[in-house]
Amino acid sequence: MSRPPDDATVLIRPRKEAGKRRWLLIGVGLLVAAMVAAGLWWRLAPSVDRIAIRPADEAMIRDNATTELDVFRFALNPRILVLDFKRLARQGAMLNRLAAMAEKLGAPHDEALDDAALDRVIRAGGDTPETFYLGHDYGESELTKFFASVDRQKLTLSVDEQWLRRLLRQEANATGALSIISVPALNAPAGVDPVTRASILHHELSHGEFFTNPAYAAYVRGFWANGLEPSQRAAFTRFLTAENYDPAIEELLANEMQAYLMFTANPKFFTPRLVDMDDAAIERLRAKFRAGMPKGWLRDTP
Repeated sequence: MSRPPDDATVLIRPRKEAGKRRWLLIGVGLLVAAMVAAGLWWRLAPSVDRIAIRPADEAMIRDNATTELDVFRFALNPRILVLDFKRLARQGAMLNRLAAMAEKLGAPHDEALDDAALDRVIRAGGDTPETFYLGHDYGESELTKFFASVDRQKLTLSVDEQWLRRLLRQEANATGALSIISVPALNAPAGVDPVTRASILHHELSHGEFFTNPAYAAYVRGFWANGLEPSQRAAFTRFLTAENYDPAIEELLANEMQAYLMFTANPKFFTPRLVDMDDAAIERLRAKFRAGMPKGWLRDTP
């Protein structure tokens, strides 16, 4: 084929340049569309990856039959999240190391234990990882402190602890102060029957209120310091120390006092004699505590 004349060459080149510009514009358009889509995906991704949490009242949680692990947002205080575990082993794998750091007598409270040290603390109390705690309760500050310590110490989180961190990151600062509590499913070998499960849940919910309601927490601290007679405070301290709570943590003692005194009617866990009182004396103390309680769901709960 012969070479086209020079004037034809001049005509063809602008068409090629126009085609290049057209494809460039198309490419830029596709890139912008992809970026918009990516932005939309990042907006939608959290809803896909978020841990599912169902609102529920106390009766609904109590009667739930979990197949593995369910998470509930307590209806009367949405800042309380309840983890309902099917297996005590998984509950322990997720929360035992946190429990040791937060409150256990004989464990350090400024650092997290490694696996071997945690096992020694568990066995020293005659427990197993499954029975170390039947119910757990933590405030947002304790959870944050635990994960910060793990990072600082360069410890490896278990798969279940990683899941807990994910839950904390999802929910922290969303509704103010946060509390995560747990309750075990029915478990005959560990003695968790329906009455026991209900008792654990009621006890732990009161801790959740303490961690998330500043007015209630202040009232409890004041009652511990001034509402109890010195002999009563000493009796509660002895009881809680025998339960392996660290008596050096005053906040912990006050929090456990309110939960056992007011919201643990099951004699399997608490009786007046455990704090050197008879039935009449404990009822007078309960009436005194209830008379000054801040308004709210907990005051109206039997």
